[in-house]
Amino acid sequence: MKLTFPFSDGRTPAGSRGFTLPEILIALTVFLFLVIGIIFANLFGLRMFQMNETKLNVSRWSRETTEHFTDEIHTCSFVQVGYMTNGGSLSGFAQLMNGETQQGNALLIQPTTNTDNYILYFVNFADQTFRRTDQPGNTVILADSVTNIAPFSAQDISGNVLTNIVNNQVIHLTLEFYQPQLFMQSANYYKLETAVTQRAVQ
Repeated sequence: MKLTFPFSDGRTPAGSRGFTLPEILIALTVFLFLVIGIIFANLFGLRMFQMNETKLNVSRWSRETTEHFTDEIHTCSFVQVGYMTNGGSLSGFAQLMNGETQQGNALLIQPTTNTDNYILYFVNFADQTFRRTDQPGNTVILADSVTNIAPFSAQDISGNVLTNIVNNQVIHLTLEFYQPQLFMQSANYYKLETAVTQRAVQ
């Protein structure tokens, strides 16, 4: 440590003088601007990461769900559009009859000719979730924030919704999602559509 002493007339040597008040204020201002810039850069990076992560998760979920859904219909013995009126079991499924527009919030898939073996996809209006349940009673929530009330429809090859039950029907699924604005994340709207038919028509 270097010690300096004032001159006999009271003056301090130039090399030992401290910062003046304006110099300290300028240095503090520059430092604060630097810190604020770093904070905003980090927040912007975090927001971009959240946006990209949400889109990637939606894309992955869409691919995995539609592949599974498509495989089940391709290989099934019977498929029918209807309405889920109560719970998530077969007893709560209401099948649409001939003469009714083949459009509803649920889809019944029977993998084999055994009618006790079934898979149900449906939208639960109470919490706006898209669910899958099977014969053992295993229910899985596949998605939330679903806004459309009739995502399933049976169509002909031209895309017209059928009014009768036919063997060569095309099952069309449309899911619309709305996620409200959250902290550091804007509101998002997504739409998923797919169409599939049985490979072996009974």
